[in-house]
Amino acid sequence: MKKTLRRLRTAAVALGACTLGLSLLSMPAAEAASVQPLAPQSERAPESEQFSVEGVTTVGELRTVDGSLSRARDSRTQIIRHPGASYVKVHFSSLRLAQGEYVTVASPDGRESYRYDRDLDRATGSDYTTDGQPGFWAMSVEGDTAVVTLHGSRSGRGDAATIDRFWRGYDHAEIKQYNFSTQSVCSTDARRDVVCYQASHPTEYARGRAVARLLMSGGGMCTAWRVGNTNRLLTNKHCFSTQAAVSASETQFNYQCATCGGSNPGAGTKVSGATLYKVSTGGSGELDYALYSVNNFTSIQGFGTLYLATTATTTGTRMYIPGHGDGSPKRLSIFEDAQNGANCTVKNANYNTWNISYSCDTSGGNSGSPVLNGSHRVIALHHLGGCPSNQGAKAHLIYNEIASLIDNNG
Repeated sequence: MKKTLRRLRTAAVALGACTLGLSLLSMPAAEAASVQPLAPQSERAPESEQFSVEGVTTVGELRTVDGSLSRARDSRTQIIRHPGASYVKVHFSSLRLAQGEYVTVASPDGRESYRYDRDLDRATGSDYTTDGQPGFWAMSVEGDTAVVTLHGSRSGRGDAATIDRFWRGYDHAEIKQYNFSTQSVCSTDARRDVVCYQASHPTEYARGRAVARLLMSGGGMCTAWRVGNTNRLLTNKHCFSTQAAVSASETQFNYQCATCGGSNPGAGTKVSGATLYKVSTGGSGELDYALYSVNNFTSIQGFGTLYLATTATTTGTRMYIPGHGDGSPKRLSIFEDAQNGANCTVKNANYNTWNISYSCDTSGGNSGSPVLNGSHRVIALHHLGGCPSNQGAKAHLIYNEIASLIDNNG
């Protein structure tokens, strides 16, 4: 969420990301054992290259490395490893593949694997992100190791690909260390993994499936969600506000634990940002929204969607918030302090011109989360923390500005 105080640091940022494996091709164990990881020779990129946006949770750092893949048999694989990292996201500065060759970026066990052909065609290969500089970023791989492999039958010693950078994800302790926390958990933290409510609150659980974790520019962490029936998603303007930032983003659906309190998030499905349609005017204390689309939209349609309320809410309305506070697997805020105690409610439906207020628990990374009422319509877009008045931008005002760009009939 947007911090109300200045950050203590400008930091690198990255995302621990579970992904949908597209081409499950793992390197033989004997070959993997013979390749020395590149990460011990990596260096932290200059501070000016690290991600730093006020109010966006930082979850990792950018590293520089000198690696390449060649057609020589002993140079067809590179291992990028940073011990303890929650994810690795690899950057290719160049790709010089011959016809029939391709590169995979995979986890060591092959459960995650992304294939990149010479033409970088998302229709035939895997998704990727760009940052306006030469080359491209592969989708992130969960864990501390990415195995990069050249596939094809051509022989020779010419370089086929060059790796120059990677993001490595912080662990939980580092995320806490490198993010200044505004007090947005009001008294006891009553949030729980979404799966904890699958039986007791099945509709809230189901609506939460449309909510995703958002990684910006390889580093910043927020929450985003599908709005309406077409390829449209909403998050906060303070998370991103330019087409370049959208193109550099990953939106990850179904990143949630399989068991209540189990710390075992599923693989999830990630897509890259496509088109920025509209951002709000004014500062981050006002409506603070960004409307965008994603590539490979069909792969996320099955997670459902949410719809905006078109009239103002009222004080006392029951509410709940699904989101990725602290970059964690998806959690639901349904109760204010204790499970099965008082429900979260709107404390002030007219806190100011743009916002409603509530004491429902949130934290950094919840920026962009939907605030839903008991009828499961979105009544606000969460973006500001500070108990007892956590705040969300009024959804009906957002609807008035983007109605022509979405299909809100549901």
